[in-house]
Amino acid sequence: MAGAFCVGRRNAIYPSAAPPGGKISEPRINERIHANEVRLVGPAGEQVGIVRLEDALRLAREADLDLVEVAPMARPPVAKLMDYGKFKYEAAQKARESRRNQTNTVIKEMKLRPKIDSHDYETKKGHVVRFLKAGDKVKITIMFRGREQSRPELGFNLLKKLADDVVEDGFVESAPKQDGRNMLMVLSPTKKKSEARVDAEANKQARMAERAAAAEAERSAEAEHRASHQAPTQTKKRRGPADNMDPDIDL
Repeated sequence: MAGAFCVGRRNAIYPSAAPPGGKISEPRINERIHANEVRLVGPAGEQVGIVRLEDALRLAREADLDLVEVAPMARPPVAKLMDYGKFKYEAAQKARESRRNQTNTVIKEMKLRPKIDSHDYETKKGHVVRFLKAGDKVKITIMFRGREQSRPELGFNLLKKLADDVVEDGFVESAPKQDGRNMLMVLSPTKKKSEARVDAEANKQARMAERAAAAEAERSAEAEHRASHQAPTQTKKRRGPADNMDPDIDL
C-alpha cells in the first residue's frame, strides 16, 4: 500500500495521510513522520542522538517496535521507539482508573416546612445524614407559606437545629439566606466522596460477614438441637432357650 508502513508484532498499518481537516489527534507514527531526521530516544529512554528518519525506521523494524513522534515542535523532532499499541492500552487504563476515582459532586435537596412535626423532622434528618455519609452535598430548603413569611426566624432556627444535629457528618457551606418565599442552606459532607465510598464498601463487607456468621451459628444450633432430640438406638438381646426356663429349677 502506497504511503503506508507496516511494522511491529501486530502487523499494524498506519496511514500516512492526515484525516479530513488536517488535524491529527494522535502523534505521528512511523512513515507519518515528515521530518528528514529526528532526535531518537530508545525504548528505555536512552538518548540515541540525531539520526536520519530512514535509519530510525530501520531500527524500529529491527526491534519490532514503532517510531513515535513525541515532540513534533522540537528541531529536529523527538521520536521514541516504543510499542505504541501497548502504550495506548496503558494510557486508556490510566484514564479509566482516573475517571473511576474522580470525585463527582452531587447536590441533593431536602425541603422542610417551618412548623414541621418531630416525626417528619427525624425522617428527613435521616435522609440528610445518609446523603452526607455518601459524600454528597445537601441543599436544605425551608418553604414559607402565607403568614409564615413574616416569621423568618422559624426557618433560621430550624436550619440551625438541623446543622447542629448533623455536625458529625456535615458542615454548613452556605449559611441560611432568604430567597423569595424560601430560605436556603447548603451542607457539605465532612468526608470526601472517595473516602465515603471506601467506608461504605467496608461497612458492606462487615454486614456480609456478620450475616454469614449469624447463619453459621443458626445452622450449628439447629444441628445440635436435632442431635439432642434424636432417640439413641438400643440393640435388643436375642432370646435363647435358657431365657424360658424357670430360674428356681436347679440344673
